[in-house]
Amino acid sequence: MPVREAVRQLESLGLVEHVPHRGARVSEISIEDLRDTYEARLALEGLAVRRAAERFSAEEGAAASRRLLEHARASREGELQRARAVHAEFHLGLYNASGSQWLPRLIRPLWENSERYRIASLPVRGSLERRRREHQRILDACTAHEPERAEAALRAHLVLTANLVAKRMGHPQLFVDRS
Repeated sequence: MPVREAVRQLESLGLVEHVPHRGARVSEISIEDLRDTYEARLALEGLAVRRAAERFSAEEGAAASRRLLEHARASREGELQRARAVHAEFHLGLYNASGSQWLPRLIRPLWENSERYRIASLPVRGSLERRRREHQRILDACTAHEPERAEAALRAHLVLTANLVAKRMGHPQLFVDRS
């Protein structure tokens, strides 16, 4: 029963698909799914980070800064699972700071689906320092209570990732960075 329930949860997230008379299998990745996932992420996460920047507290800023330091440390030391977990904690911490009950809940399944794509972008993603600066720009805008700048920094971050994944999949860029 626990395995069946876990498979149902993965299926509800779109990560697993049921095949009649065969069981379940991992959903295939596709450029259409990548585009759809990141279009939704850009809309929802952009709104969440704008709202977070409007109301960001010093405590939330300190927690986000600690997560960025931990992400860099884990990445440098090759603790990839820990680095991914802290990366998620950083972003989801920002979205939780939006004060919305719904936005983090809606973002979570998109985040889970995009992780399988994002991992594919890491080898071509650039230096750890470049990624750290991308995150720092988002955090700085939230701390300064500048919603437009926070949204623009987040958009640039997500667009870069989606376009790198598309390129690795042999497709042209999906999104244009408007910043």
